[in-house]
Amino acid sequence: MGQEGETTDVAKQKTDVTSLMPRNRHQEKPDGCQFCERQIELTFHHLIPRKVHRRPFFRKGFSKAQLQEGVWLCRLCHKALHKQFDEMTLAKQLNNLEALLSNPILIKHIEWASKQRVAVKG
Repeated sequence: MGQEGETTDVAKQKTDVTSLMPRNRHQEKPDGCQFCERQIELTFHHLIPRKVHRRPFFRKGFSKAQLQEGVWLCRLCHKALHKQFDEMTLAKQLNNLEALLSNPILIKHIEWASKQRVAVKG
């Protein structure tokens, strides 16, 4: 990887502010994954996982619009996110894009994933 401070710059490398904004499923998809920026088929990740939406803490503390906010991720990044963290950790600690992009585990994954080739269908 290199020096310890080098990996924290992944979030800063994002130059298009609109690519960092949370979206809802009905807004236009970005061109690439909001983590690794690869241009590949994307899946929608709710910043507060749907599994916890019925819990009183989330129903009382967040609006319906906030519960529907999310990011568009490639399958590789989406799978890694759910493999590393349980729903409650995602919902309470990593429920915004800034928190996700500053997490050391995800920074390492994003650096790796951004170097992976995109398979061409055809």
